[in-house]
Amino acid sequence: MLDVLTLVTGVAALLLAAWCGWAAYRDQPTKDWHFIGMAAVSVLALVQLVVGVVQLARGEEPAQGTAIFVAYLLGAFACVPAAGFMSLAERTRWGSITVAAGGVVLAVLQVRLYDIWGG
Repeated sequence: MLDVLTLVTGVAALLLAAWCGWAAYRDQPTKDWHFIGMAAVSVLALVQLVVGVVQLARGEEPAQGTAIFVAYLLGAFACVPAAGFMSLAERTRWGSITVAAGGVVLAVLQVRLYDIWGG
């Protein structure tokens, strides 16, 4: 796995979480700018998914098993979009809190992916 990509994705997820947490603190729902941020973080997670699958296809093996690695990659990719869709259903500050929680979960998944790969 690319350590830099994992780090950048985790930091971007935490920045998104802080941004949406600030919006929730100010009693605001998610807005268009938040969705642009979610799209950027989701693109990073998609790049990580593609890189992970390519590394597996080249014959590289994660230290803790391929199945769990792929499951975490898919979960990391789906985490922020799922939180974004849930925030559309809840157009109050709780939608912002949902996206902030999704960002924190994605950051934790990055640490776990690093561990699974053998970091």
